[in-house]
Amino acid sequence: MFIDTEEDGGHKNDKPNKTEEEHIQDDAHRIGKNNQSEAKLEKTGQPAANDASDRMEEELIRQEIDQGSNKNDTIMEPAATAPRKPICDLSDPRYDICEISGDARTMGANRTVLYVPPVGELGSDGQEWSIRDQSRKHLEFVNKVTVKSLNASQSLAAPECTSRHAVRALVFAMNGLTSNPWHDFSDVLIPLFITTRALEGEVQFLVSDLQPWFVDKYRLVLKNLSRYDIIDFNQDGGVRCYPHVTVGLRSHRDLGIDPARAPRNYTMLDFRLYIREIYRLPSAGVSIPYKEANSNAAAAAPGAPAEQLQRKPRLMLINRGRTRKFVNFPEIVGAVQKAGFEVIPIEPRRDLSVEDFARTVDSCDVLMGAHGAGLTNFFFLRTNAVMLQVVPWGHMEHPSMAFYGGPAKEMRLRDVEYSIADVESTLYDKYGKDNPVVSDPESIHKQGWQLGMRYYWIEQDIRLNVTRFAPTLQKVLQMIRE
Repeated sequence: MFIDTEEDGGHKNDKPNKTEEEHIQDDAHRIGKNNQSEAKLEKTGQPAANDASDRMEEELIRQEIDQGSNKNDTIMEPAATAPRKPICDLSDPRYDICEISGDARTMGANRTVLYVPPVGELGSDGQEWSIRDQSRKHLEFVNKVTVKSLNASQSLAAPECTSRHAVRALVFAMNGLTSNPWHDFSDVLIPLFITTRALEGEVQFLVSDLQPWFVDKYRLVLKNLSRYDIIDFNQDGGVRCYPHVTVGLRSHRDLGIDPARAPRNYTMLDFRLYIREIYRLPSAGVSIPYKEANSNAAAAAPGAPAEQLQRKPRLMLINRGRTRKFVNFPEIVGAVQKAGFEVIPIEPRRDLSVEDFARTVDSCDVLMGAHGAGLTNFFFLRTNAVMLQVVPWGHMEHPSMAFYGGPAKEMRLRDVEYSIADVESTLYDKYGKDNPVVSDPESIHKQGWQLGMRYYWIEQDIRLNVTRFAPTLQKVLQMIRE
């Protein structure tokens, strides 16, 4: 059953949703063969990714990779008669957050949340903040929500509640750079996990700029983090009253969690295991598929020659659709097969459910692709599986490690990176070996992020030298067999 995304005038009761009742079965061979290089973690009805992808590239290059701070996220509740600390905290370099405890009233159609202080509260002179209710405070694509702390005279004229709720609420945005899987996780799902996981479902989501495709695509995660109907904040004409409202999402860094700042010291490993649990993938103690399959085969046929029982390691090879794609994809598939892997080739496609694709990724020992959003599927890999990242030309090692390699290691995956040579980039053919774009990437980066984005993120495709790449495949094969 899908989550309701609209309310009729704000009078619907807070009824917990039912749990998912149907288990979508996976058939890795079916998906691999039927697609013949056509699949991706996308859902029918998702908007075209072109604009969002372009914005993503600009955002990733322009902003600092890691903007973590040592701020303590614990919310202290003062006594009712004491002067209140500011409701909104704007000190973190990544996000703004507002915590309203007591008489909190939301007016979604006005994008406003009110705090009505009790009579006699000291220091209630009235204040107002305007913040972006997502995890990137400087992202202009996210509209702002106004938070007001009313003074005594304003409180007398405060709008009356049209519905009262015993559960707390969270106001956050689903737009921005979403529609790209990396941003879906980095900007919304991980911050949502940090902000609400410890509440164990006892929170209602009031979503500004609600995206129906996002609710549909990640419905299992959203339904687990909240037991209550999702409210389309922008379309909500009522005045909802809650005992506590949070506006905004906490975020520690790009695609990351700082355990020292997270409730219950959550880690990225905790998040990966949580995602696997949500999608009903095998538990943490299960071996990678290659070892599990061969162990089961040996147990079923004791005494049989090992060569008769040995299943090949399975490698999912992801090709990008628009930029940094493999122009010799069939040749790469053949080389990976020759190295001793079973290959599941994947190319962009929008009609596979997350549930189906998660089970296909789980069946693989290796996830391989060029630096880009397709590698975000590493959340569905098993512990000790390998992420094999092909790093494009242009001093791309740092973002490749920061956005994928580092998180992979934190989640107990094994990270292997292959940096292409200049001649393996289509920039070599286009500009020639003596052009600074090829011969001196650092000089290009020094001229500003726009040029780096243009050449190394957008214009570049990859023609992998399968001979040069062969030792890397053998290294991965050895890691899988250890």
